[in-house]
Amino acid sequence: MSAPKAVWLVAEREITTRLRSKAFLISTGVLLFLTLAAVVFGGFMAKTGGFGSDEPTRVATVSETSDFAEQAGFEVDQVSDRAAAEELVRSGEVEAALVPGGEGPLGFTVLIEDAGAVDLLQSLTVSPDVEILAPEDPDAGNPFLAYLIAIAFGVVFMMSAVTFGTTIAQSVVEEKATRIVEILLATVSARTMLAGKILGNSILALAQVVAIAALASVGLLATGQDLLLGELGTSLIWFAVLFAFGFVLLATLYAALASLVSRQEDIGSVTSPVMMLVMLPYIAIILFHDNPLALAIMSYIPFSAPVGMPMRLYLGTAEWWEPFLSLGILVASIALIVGLAARMYEGSILRTGARVKIREALKS
Repeated sequence: MSAPKAVWLVAEREITTRLRSKAFLISTGVLLFLTLAAVVFGGFMAKTGGFGSDEPTRVATVSETSDFAEQAGFEVDQVSDRAAAEELVRSGEVEAALVPGGEGPLGFTVLIEDAGAVDLLQSLTVSPDVEILAPEDPDAGNPFLAYLIAIAFGVVFMMSAVTFGTTIAQSVVEEKATRIVEILLATVSARTMLAGKILGNSILALAQVVAIAALASVGLLATGQDLLLGELGTSLIWFAVLFAFGFVLLATLYAALASLVSRQEDIGSVTSPVMMLVMLPYIAIILFHDNPLALAIMSYIPFSAPVGMPMRLYLGTAEWWEPFLSLGILVASIALIVGLAARMYEGSILRTGARVKIREALKS
């Protein structure tokens, strides 16, 4: 049997085993449902403006503008002068301030923190002069939307990597504990088995990510969020590409480390370093989604590139060539790690009993 055929045979076995698992099918269905629900909910919130309050708009005024604000139905906080009114707007205690001055017919000026405070302006029959205390950066985008997208990238990466990585580790230990691996090794080599496991689970993981992306795209189109889909298009494509290669790297480590033990209870202790490599990008992308320097660093670290680079592409802070460089670094890392992992797997897969040390596995 040729090596490619043997690898695909092992991969096919991994795929069919997972697809026959009710737990896997149910968890995948739940994940897809939550994805669609999140997209529909986001579309609903965008159209309705969120959970708005029926309470009147709160504004700061001075003595000359208080009467007008009260007649217009605003909740009034009267202050002594313009400086005090500005301070309330900047602190967020009020949405806007009405102060004397201006060339408009009303004879006063509206002070707002940013261009998003439009409720006050829409309620006035005559447009006053407006001063924005913190002008909006046209390239900044929607901070809250960027935060939600960062969470989405992080959650999908973490859930898929942990789910399928743990599956590989459990499969390796199960075959080792039941000595099925001895029968399999009589037909194929250890490296072939490792390659087949990684290939099979990588195909399933990538298929799940593609299904999530496709369902999210359909949901965005159905809820009229075409503009957002257009902004996310390139990011989603590169997320899928970088995830595919990034998962191969993680899956290799999961399989190699799991081969060091013979009991299911010991899997957590040996794979905890890989779990950290999965959790750190998830935490980092949420904490630093608006930090250009942190995202740039994450873009070139193999384990965080699948979430860091797509986020930069969405924000428009990455050059066209940077995703290709990130992918090149990821591929080079895979070539290095796969060689060491294969040697470790070969040196420990047939050794049962006590946990095998990494140094001993590499020397075997």
